[in-house]
Amino acid sequence: MYQYDSYDQQTLNERVAQFRNQTQRYLAGELSDDEFRPLRLQNGLYLQRQAPMFRISVPYGHLASRQLRKLAHLARAYDRGYAHFTTRTNVQFNWPRLEDVPEMLAELASVEMHANQTSGNCIRNITADPFAGVAADEITDPRPWAEILRQWAAYHPEFAFLPRKFKIAFNSAREDRVVLRVYDIGLDLVRNADGELGFRVLAGGGLGRTPILGEEIAPFVAWPHLITYCEAILRVYNRYGRRDNLWKARIKILVRALGAAEFRRQVEEEWRHTKDGPDTLTVEEVERVAAHFAPPPYETLPARDPGFESLLDADKAFAGWVRRNVREHRRPGYASVVLSLKKTGSAPGDIRAEQLDRIADWADRFSFGEARMTHEQNLALADVRQADLHALWLEAREAGLATPNIGLLTDIICCPGGDFCNLANARSIPVADAIQQRFDDLDYLHDIGEIELNISGCMNSCGHHHVGHIGILGVDKNDEEWYQVSIGGCQGNDTTLGKVIGPSFARDEIVGAVERLLDTYVALRHEDERFIDTVRRIGIEPFRERVYENRVHKRKTVHV
Repeated sequence: MYQYDSYDQQTLNERVAQFRNQTQRYLAGELSDDEFRPLRLQNGLYLQRQAPMFRISVPYGHLASRQLRKLAHLARAYDRGYAHFTTRTNVQFNWPRLEDVPEMLAELASVEMHANQTSGNCIRNITADPFAGVAADEITDPRPWAEILRQWAAYHPEFAFLPRKFKIAFNSAREDRVVLRVYDIGLDLVRNADGELGFRVLAGGGLGRTPILGEEIAPFVAWPHLITYCEAILRVYNRYGRRDNLWKARIKILVRALGAAEFRRQVEEEWRHTKDGPDTLTVEEVERVAAHFAPPPYETLPARDPGFESLLDADKAFAGWVRRNVREHRRPGYASVVLSLKKTGSAPGDIRAEQLDRIADWADRFSFGEARMTHEQNLALADVRQADLHALWLEAREAGLATPNIGLLTDIICCPGGDFCNLANARSIPVADAIQQRFDDLDYLHDIGEIELNISGCMNSCGHHHVGHIGILGVDKNDEEWYQVSIGGCQGNDTTLGKVIGPSFARDEIVGAVERLLDTYVALRHEDERFIDTVRRIGIEPFRERVYENRVHKRKTVHV
């Protein structure tokens, strides 16, 4: 992973000192709430229902073991002993004191971490495939390109006050593991007919109140022009994006209003002025950054470890975990492990300080000192020897991090919801917990197969409910919590938006509604057919009929 040089560290230290002074002035009454608000947001600090929420950036999801230990320390010293992992590889603390945040920033800076641009109308944390560099289906490693763009975007004065927040993601594999089409800019590494490396560029994606999938703006942009082409997109957006209406300020609204063809024309016209300018990338600069992502010192190993194979045959529980939580690695004898943060009884994405410490130890012992966050709110160890998988599994099981449910119903994506967030219309965590409790049966989960269930507490869609096979959205009706259900959404190469099945459900009805959806699927599926495939084959009407038949209306039901 990228290592700071003296310039990086000095810049970060100066930023910490600056915010420390700003916070002291605010607490002394020298800055008003309105004056302090943009300053705290630029440093990842929100004011939530119970306490400030502090959001930390984890570029492309990579965490060194020293950084994991630092997060564990912050959880103990400044919070309530745990942290929360988000869908955009950020880390959030929900209970810090405002006066402690500058010291938290200083501690983060000591391990090359920060909270810069995790909020505000700027370019946010840049994400990438969590299995970058180790995936068997990868074209090339996207991390150097993500780091190059991160360095360009950090503190960029021209894009510090965009019409709205702006998010960028990279993919470089046959399987899209970052959901490129829901980003403001999605960058897909490809090779053209001549074998040259470049980017297929998507723009105008986003979820929230108006979910829209991104459009292809350029089928191929050669790699030297990565920065200048993105800059052209941002300049068109910065010039014409709406600032008069918060709900219509995202680039997705501009792309839809202009149409993809006209938006592309304007970007190309803007790009004409900078295409071969100073921000054009050179081989030397790419090699400088790429050197930080050189492969670790892998051993030469057989493709299949005999001891691992015998343990698979001897231990059914271990074999089940391997099927769900272990991924193929491009190097013989290695595997990538996903540690589940979705054990029944735990809020999805939450992780305790002692678990962070354990993972840091495992990273050092088993995976070259590094772990990776996934957008499904889990953690991965990317480089584990097959021979070490059983030992890791035993320790992960003891720590509550080995639930074999990756990709299954209880591997729920869930925002913090109304328990913490000021914007939420309803709570998300209790709904996730109730679903986990109802379906806490691994045999049943494996029988119904892969199902993505996503929960958001409001239309901002931090839980990505629009692209869940089953999506649940919290809505407010007469100051009561209700939940709208959609089905048919999907992430990945065939990203689609779900369709609402009908009127919303009261809190005590939602688990029963999910159960009836699953019963309908089991009754109507073909052999080896996933839930999403059944929905696509027969449509939502059979599900709607089953869910609403004989429904007892305890309250007046209205469409939302």
